[in-house]
Amino acid sequence: MSTALATPASAQSALAMLETRGLGARYGHVEALHPTDLQVGEGELVAVLGPNGAGKSTLLRAILGLVTNFGSVHLRGQPLPRLDPVAVAARGVVLVPEGRGIFGPMSVAENLELGAYRLRDRLEFQRRWERVLELFPRLKERLSQVAGSMSGGEQQMLAIGRALMAGPTVLLLDEPSLGLAPRVTEEILATLGRLNAEGLSIILVEQKAPLALELANRAYLLSVGRIVATLDPREITSYDELAQHYFT
Repeated sequence: MSTALATPASAQSALAMLETRGLGARYGHVEALHPTDLQVGEGELVAVLGPNGAGKSTLLRAILGLVTNFGSVHLRGQPLPRLDPVAVAARGVVLVPEGRGIFGPMSVAENLELGAYRLRDRLEFQRRWERVLELFPRLKERLSQVAGSMSGGEQQMLAIGRALMAGPTVLLLDEPSLGLAPRVTEEILATLGRLNAEGLSIILVEQKAPLALELANRAYLLSVGRIVATLDPREITSYDELAQHYFT
């Protein structure tokens, strides 16, 4: 089966909302992510798949500048600062981390407000606030509740909502289905699909590959810190075909 890009590389680079060029990362002397070229087009949802330890989370952390890295990351053709995650987030590249990363002792409302802590435009704040509560009605019912007392699914909704309050240009999600019931996973992934259909560029790291491929325009497969295949989800016709990419 072909692993060609859905769009030719030259055209894809010209259209890229976010692009990595030879991006790699180290933990001490260990190179956990080898030089990686990845592109996400405007309004595109790209999945990053691979087994545990493949380097998927490291890739997202390297894009944000959260780990020692080399190479470069470009947003709309302009280089992003290296090793400065606050500046990268201010440019609109926002991460929903694995494990959610919410502030458990604080209320749902306070967590959401923190997502927009840099925003001074009250009208824009209100617009984002209403949008998040429209996407996740359960959060509206729990604004005064301590965030750490909510279910895992509700906490994941809060983590995504907080990221949306930051006004992302590119949303990075690290294992949003981790530890969630299938019904809740489907609900959250459907919301991500809706956001993408409205034009938000998304990089989705996800263990549940079949679910991710249902949403993705393209998918990168990582293994031992390297991109080993670029998949067109339309060409994946069975779980067996997908498994072949994991084990070859």
